[in-house]
Amino acid sequence: MKKRLKVIGGILLLALTGIQFVPVDRTNPEIEDEVDWNASETKELVKRACFDCHSNETEWPWYSYIAPISWRVTEHVSHGREHLNFSEWNRPNEDLEEIKEKVEEGEMPLWDYLLMHSDAKLSDEEKAALLRGLAKTFESDPPIERRVEGQ
Repeated sequence: MKKRLKVIGGILLLALTGIQFVPVDRTNPEIEDEVDWNASETKELVKRACFDCHSNETEWPWYSYIAPISWRVTEHVSHGREHLNFSEWNRPNEDLEEIKEKVEEGEMPLWDYLLMHSDAKLSDEEKAALLRGLAKTFESDPPIERRVEGQ
């Protein structure tokens, strides 16, 4: 039994070591066209709670270099940038209503992001300030609308 456990442990160790060599994309592309923020307070709230996944200014933490966690982190960032990227305002991005819904329902920031980034957890007052600021920002500098398939 002990020998079997050692073999299984060795196989697991080899597998965990091997997956560290699977490449993941942790790049930060150039900022193409940044949002024209209504106020520095809005930008600071967005930077604190959203920028790591929704901009080209991601701060890659130490655990983003350890597989399989790195796969989840890079998937979050890739998916986040695809839907809303404050560094690429010259392309289609989510509209304010979608953002508002995600923030109000507590879907954003993601729960597992908040585990390691407690500073990204916004109070109710901060969420309200963020949404007010985004409304003003979107009014003066709206994103390019996303086209819905079939239209």
